[in-house]
Amino acid sequence: MNALVACGLSATLWAATFGDQLLPVDARPADFVVVQHNFSDENRDPGGTVARLMAVQPALVGLEEITEDVAVPLPHRVVFGTVGLWSRWPIERAEPVDIKPRGLEAEWRRGLRAEVNGVVVYVVHLPSVRMRLSGFDTRWRDDSAAQLGAWLRQERKPVVLIGDLNGAADDPGLQPITRTVTTARSTPAFSFPARMPVARIDHVMAKSGKVTAVWALNRTGSDHLPVAAKVRVGRGPGSGAPGSGR
Repeated sequence: MNALVACGLSATLWAATFGDQLLPVDARPADFVVVQHNFSDENRDPGGTVARLMAVQPALVGLEEITEDVAVPLPHRVVFGTVGLWSRWPIERAEPVDIKPRGLEAEWRRGLRAEVNGVVVYVVHLPSVRMRLSGFDTRWRDDSAAQLGAWLRQERKPVVLIGDLNGAADDPGLQPITRTVTTARSTPAFSFPARMPVARIDHVMAKSGKVTAVWALNRTGSDHLPVAAKVRVGRGPGSGAPGSGR
């Protein structure tokens, strides 16, 4: 009998932890869909790219490497530098986030922070990993990640992080970020390079919430694939928006 009880408890714990991953993506519980895409400033099909992103009916869209001709059909938006956030719900208290790596002389505005009905949303683009004669150089990326990690740690509200982090979630250089926010690991959702993706470097992550599913969308005019995610955060009954409790 004790063995049966132990097996039952183990099964219950396993189901509570991994049960969502057995459901089809569209059947998993979630509050809203988020799309992340490095749009590419060389994208020759901005209209087609936007149409592909909107096909999954996102509530939030975070884009990097944006240009003036990017028009996402959601009612609220904020843009700082080359990153932007589009939202189904009103955007409050938006501000740029300074995560420019030390030693970089060029103009560099690749981070924003905004509040969307009780949830803090970041959209960021970390520096690329460079190939040197001595091997991969991650210093700028790692320095920017450390600065972003400091921003995330001080947040007291639920957080959704959207961005091109130029590294996989298990990259040691991203630990200042991934110690605070987490993402779904049930599918690879590789996003780069678009022609033959081998890694997910585009991410949707959450703090005080849960990313219940992540999947890659079809190819656009960018050298990255878009990534969509289902995100669940606490909210009040009938609020119709993330984390509001209103």
